Amino acid sequence: MRVVVVGAGEVGFHLAQRLSEEHQDVIVIESDRDQADHAAQQLDVQTVVGNGASLSALDQAGVRNANMLLAVTSQDEVNLIACLAAKRLGVAYTVARISNPDYYQEDAVLTREQMGIDLMVNPERECARETVDLLANAAFTEVADFAGGRVKLVGLHVLEGAPVAGQTIRSLRERFQGGYHYVTAAIVRDGKTSIPKPDTAFRPGDKIYLLAPAHELEEVPPLAGHPRTTLERVMVAGGSAEGVHIAQRLAHLGVDCTILDRDRRRCVELAEQLPKALVLHADATDLELLEMEGVSGVDGFVAATGNDETNLLSSLLAKEAGAEKVLSLVHTFQYLKLVPAVGVDASISPRISTVNAILRRVRRGRVMTVATLSGVEAEAIEFEVSHQSRIAGQALRDVDFPKQGVVGTILRGDEIILPRGADVLKPGDDVIVFALPEAIPAVEALFD
Repeated sequence: MRVVVVGAGEVGFHLAQRLSEEHQDVIVIESDRDQADHAAQQLDVQTVVGNGASLSALDQAGVRNANMLLAVTSQDEVNLIACLAAKRLGVAYTVARISNPDYYQEDAVLTREQMGIDLMVNPERECARETVDLLANAAFTEVADFAGGRVKLVGLHVLEGAPVAGQTIRSLRERFQGGYHYVTAAIVRDGKTSIPKPDTAFRPGDKIYLLAPAHELEEVPPLAGHPRTTLERVMVAGGSAEGVHIAQRLAHLGVDCTILDRDRRRCVELAEQLPKALVLHADATDLELLEMEGVSGVDGFVAATGNDETNLLSSLLAKEAGAEKVLSLVHTFQYLKLVPAVGVDASISPRISTVNAILRRVRRGRVMTVATLSGVEAEAIEFEVSHQSRIAGQALRDVDFPKQGVVGTILRGDEIILPRGADVLKPGDDVIVFALPEAIPAVEALFD
């Protein structure tokens, strides 16, 4: 498949990297020559230096022969014009990264169709949804939805003395018999990601990724040694677009929210937008102020300013002051690996959220959902089995499934099935697969 990516920033680079690893034909358009050169040197892609909203740049990239255009620059207007031009030139599917609500609200002057856009992705809203999911489940460092929210993929650490410590996956299945619905999709140990086998044993310090029914999630943290928690009070540092969306979602859930911002004028705007939140004109990097405002008593603290360094610093101060769970927004991909090292509980990346929302649209086969997680070099993908799928009608033990992948869960109607070797996939089943990047093309081919 031929894909044109407009923008070689964090989002565009990551998308191009993922697609090129899967042997897609990728062309990147970037106006900044240094960024374009960096993409050309690091990735197996073609690059065009130019404005993605320019017809000449689009023509140079061969957009007339492209199957898809992904416009993911940081400028909404460039993305909009690129999609509009591409659609007029015959591109079948266009995706635009859009932050300004004026463009995607229901009462917008121009509809998505009129602008030539098949999918609009709003990073801030996606980020807010993930943040609130993490706050509601204090032990989890990542949360991703599948099957319309019925199944979730979660990441968490195994603590010393945890019930699962020293236990193998096989022994846990035998112990819980029919009541065990959790599938261990991956284990990160000493910085290396592996797909576990039945005889793999959990160790304290492991970071594990589990697929579990949403209604059973509350049973997962105690197994890994974490206490049960409730979410009643949250403090948000920063009146960014992400911070506003987070506060709105918390208010909808009935959670008390305090939001801090150092800009007095912005505080006035926030007070009008968030009538249910307590808005304070304050600097979140002032430890004395955080302590005075009771950060030690909150169930969650979210650093959501527009500056990564400020977010990490305020997160560390809140953790030091006694906040129960501390989350930090991280816009720069390179910083994501620093978050666990410096003691912050979890990171949220608006750009990773954007990548997740887009990747599901550029897969081959019958892909329904894709999740790329910041803490692991792997993806979780939800497929629908069709009559034409190579894997349909076969027992799992007879399928030549890649060793770097695992079938995590089978969804058949309302039934959630923990897969075993004798299980046969049927047309209409939804299947959640967890795989390392090198295995994804082979996995997709099974579902074509």
